[in-house]
Amino acid sequence: MALGTRGMVACPHQLASIAGLHTLQKGGNAVDAAISINSTLGVVYPHMTGAGGDSFWLIYDAKTQKVHGLNGSGRSAQSATCEFYRSQGLQAIPTRGPLAAITVPGTVDAWATAQARFGKLSLGAVLEPAIQYAESGYPVSASQVNWTRRNEALLTEYPFSQKAFLPKGIPEVGAVLTNPGFAHTLRSIARHGRDAFYQGEIAAEIVRSLKELGGILTQDDFTAHHSDWVEPITTTYRGYTICEMPPNTQGFSVLQMLNLLEGFDLQAIGHGTADYYHLMVEATKAAFADRDRWLTDPDFVQIPLDRLISKAYAEERRQQIDLTTASSYQPGAIGGDTTFSAVVDAEGNAVAMIQSLYFDYGCGIVAGETGVVLQNRGAFFSLDQTHANCLQPGKRTFHTLIPAMALNADGKPELVFGTMGGEGQPQTQVAMLTRVIDFGFDPQTAIDLPRWLYGRTWGAESSALSLEGRMDTGIAHALSHRGHPVKLINDWAEAMGHAHMIRIDPTTGILQGGSDPRSDGIAVGW
Repeated sequence: MALGTRGMVACPHQLASIAGLHTLQKGGNAVDAAISINSTLGVVYPHMTGAGGDSFWLIYDAKTQKVHGLNGSGRSAQSATCEFYRSQGLQAIPTRGPLAAITVPGTVDAWATAQARFGKLSLGAVLEPAIQYAESGYPVSASQVNWTRRNEALLTEYPFSQKAFLPKGIPEVGAVLTNPGFAHTLRSIARHGRDAFYQGEIAAEIVRSLKELGGILTQDDFTAHHSDWVEPITTTYRGYTICEMPPNTQGFSVLQMLNLLEGFDLQAIGHGTADYYHLMVEATKAAFADRDRWLTDPDFVQIPLDRLISKAYAEERRQQIDLTTASSYQPGAIGGDTTFSAVVDAEGNAVAMIQSLYFDYGCGIVAGETGVVLQNRGAFFSLDQTHANCLQPGKRTFHTLIPAMALNADGKPELVFGTMGGEGQPQTQVAMLTRVIDFGFDPQTAIDLPRWLYGRTWGAESSALSLEGRMDTGIAHALSHRGHPVKLINDWAEAMGHAHMIRIDPTTGILQGGSDPRSDGIAVGW
């Protein structure tokens, strides 16, 4: 576990964590550091995140003692309709290729929007670490090698993708790659701000390269894009106020799960028991049933959010949980390649920020000379026009991305946390919270302990309750006996996500940072 007094950062790649720390040491604040971290991740962790994706932020401003939410997700193209896809002979939106890249990347605008309101340094200064890695080269991580191997055929299909990530075939761990196109893109943003990406030569090249491949995003779609400041949604849990992002994210599912769990004595149930895991999974199923029914862009569907996250509703739903038998909810398929970053600075500002391409390497396309990997988040839209998340022009899709904070009784952040992992994000957040709040574990231990994942991530044929292999076999047998479709996987499985957490000790102010050993990241403080 990392310790610090003046600042702390945690993310899934060590070079990005160090970039964030250096920004803090140069006089930047938590927002500046978060941009340094996440722009660097777009270079050194390109299979998970980048400027071609979306992001969501929770920002605690120490001056006003208020938490702000920033929705940096993109909207669908104006020509993206159910009728268009059916005219192409398709029953679903493709998960890869140009017709999966149908939402405007929102990350760059979110960087600029957050930095303009709360940052201390210039945008150019905070992007400099990423620019240097893109120009001079970065050592390829084990995670990138693994995901490049899995996606070799996809990346080879598109010349600029092959040029960026397979210049001499699958790289070895530690091989040095550059991305000069992305370096030029970042330098343009550093000089001219977000307009360089959305109204200048970068947007033109993205649109041109996609159109050449059969894509449908236009310059008008890019010009119309903007991020939105939103009010975080909250519930209370054991004296803490838990802050999540509102729809179009699945943040309300975490609040529902906590409301359900608050009615049980977890200490009496015991951590790591079959009862504990069973209860966590059953609370997940109850929350996911509502999530899948309602979650989409609230500008298009009136979501009964106040009702869904109320204590009264949780009391009703709690009666449906059987502590001896698994229920039968079957979630849909959700991708899960994302990066979460946590930052706290010396002034008490805090940022929980999550950024994603959706699938590994997004849609698989590097947009021409820009070096930008484009997301495939729009592939999650439904073509069923009766579904809440059906595709419509200018719509934000159901998002799995959920940064989180827990405020103590004084209204100040004590826990800044989150994870990548699609379907696993709410489950891992609840695991970390219950382990720290109910059982007193420190952040690193809460992350290290064996985890579970209920659901069906993309590529899986059926739902399963995946358990890390180092979990006690007696637990697996007990859960299977209760009707859970148990599947034992690796001891330290990347499928469980890359979780990170910073705790601010309310008495001493000491910062405790935990980073997931399932990732290539570190927590580092000073």
